[in-house]
Amino acid sequence: MSPSHRSAWVRCVERPLGPAPQGETAYNSGASHPPPLARRPRLPLVWLAITLGTVAAGIGFVYWWERQLPARVAEAAARGQLDACLRYSDQLDALSWLPGRSSLDQGRCRREKAAQLWQQGRWGEALGLQRQLLNSAAGGRGDRQRLEDWQRALHRRALDRFRAGDLDGALAALAPMGEKHRADGTAVGDQLRLNWNRNRLAWERSNKLVEQGRWWEALDSLHRIDHPWWQQRAQALNRRVDQGLKQLKGKEREHDGHGDLPHSVPEDQLDAAVGSRIAAGMDEWKAFQAGCQALGGRVVEAGPETACQR
Repeated sequence: MSPSHRSAWVRCVERPLGPAPQGETAYNSGASHPPPLARRPRLPLVWLAITLGTVAAGIGFVYWWERQLPARVAEAAARGQLDACLRYSDQLDALSWLPGRSSLDQGRCRREKAAQLWQQGRWGEALGLQRQLLNSAAGGRGDRQRLEDWQRALHRRALDRFRAGDLDGALAALAPMGEKHRADGTAVGDQLRLNWNRNRLAWERSNKLVEQGRWWEALDSLHRIDHPWWQQRAQALNRRVDQGLKQLKGKEREHDGHGDLPHSVPEDQLDAAVGSRIAAGMDEWKAFQAGCQALGGRVVEAGPETACQR
């Protein structure tokens, strides 16, 4: 052992038990860890400063960009760049913190773009942009009138397509106005669809009755068709019904093995009774039954034909 090591060992052995002198740290068998050093945390403060700085920079940039947007809107409007003008206008609406910032340039861009979309047949987009214009400070009475004119034009188009037999085209014209379908069935499209199905079922029933030779019932079903397209399609059935009814006016008719079934009620009286009831609004089949009963007869069906006998 060197003299220096021996001297340190002697001092360690000779040191009395008790608190260590000032400036020295006591190490003994009873202390498992040295006391921790007291430090002030600096990392959270750094992150807080970075976060606040980032937020401040973002707010500053947004404020600066919001100040630039009116000029950009005006520049795009002057150049006729409608899409860019609308894009800047939407950003200006989203970023404007004070009311009254919507400019006339915004209204002009939306107005011209809506007209462009309407001419292109993009009716839903045109109506949506026109409504957006009306909800802004740039909207005026003329813009509201244009919106109403467009809606009336779409309504007329829907009815024209419907009368021409194009139900899908009619519903497509009503869709931009939200009139294609509603859950409660009150939309215009719901009413057109009901009318179409009712006429279709009447035509199908008429066709079936004509094939069975049940002329009066077929005539009643044909008169229930009130749609122009279905009425045109039913013209051939009407001709067959007319021919069948003319055959019923004879005193003798063939009935495919059922023999003759003459009208015991005078035909002129029966025709007059039936015609007066039809003119009063009664359907043909009920008019025939009521007219027959009024003349003291009863309706008799023999095979495919019907007669009125006493």
